[in-house]
Amino acid sequence: MALLLRYTVFIPPKPNSKSVRMSQSITSSLPSSEKRKLPILLFDVMDTIVRDPFYQDVPAFFRMPMKELIECKHPTAWIDFELGLINETDLARKFFKDGRTFDLEGLKECMRRGYSYTDGVETLLRRLKQNNYEMHAFTNYPSWYTIIEDKLKISKYLSWTFCSCIIGKRKPAVDSYLEVLRRLKVEPSNCIFIDDRMLNVEAAMNAGIVGLHFKDAASLEQDLSSLGIETSLSTDDYKDEDLPNLT
Repeated sequence: MALLLRYTVFIPPKPNSKSVRMSQSITSSLPSSEKRKLPILLFDVMDTIVRDPFYQDVPAFFRMPMKELIECKHPTAWIDFELGLINETDLARKFFKDGRTFDLEGLKECMRRGYSYTDGVETLLRRLKQNNYEMHAFTNYPSWYTIIEDKLKISKYLSWTFCSCIIGKRKPAVDSYLEVLRRLKVEPSNCIFIDDRMLNVEAAMNAGIVGLHFKDAASLEQDLSSLGIETSLSTDDYKDEDLPNLT
């Protein structure tokens, strides 16, 4: 925890074919170190960039309170799905401990409806992108990240490079952070990791990565600015939607 405060104050089974194509594109699109603008920004996705529908929408879909859902669901099925160890058919079969069936497509549609950008985050991502920062998703999520992409087009701003179903590792395991550094081929200090879960932030910092605890878009912008990250645009770079209405 003391290390986090120092950064804040002083430095401030096989995936489906679509996810395979995306991961292959991701791997081939990593820029060479000679052309990079550092630091590289690594973003958690759920409840950082995107609202997570699991806590409200999914219990409503199953018509049970969250506490009951947690008690009924299989303890590792979703984690295995996030790691790419099982596919969605296996998930449907294993999701509940008692083996009950449910409408898988209905659940996916429930999730799709619930995905939305966290307030203010898309604007911040747009500015970071226009300032030419290299950004990657570093998130624990299954192949359903493609549903998020189809709806929100997050790849306009960052690459889905380090999705757990692609790299086969989950935060906060140490090897997940080491895998990110291995693939990026940069020093840990040249990466900034943003996550809403403190446990994941602390694990990143233990690996030498600069960690920021996400609370909301405004505080994240302040934290990034304190680290020297350009979060504003010059007048020439503004698009119409970024300009204030002076009428």
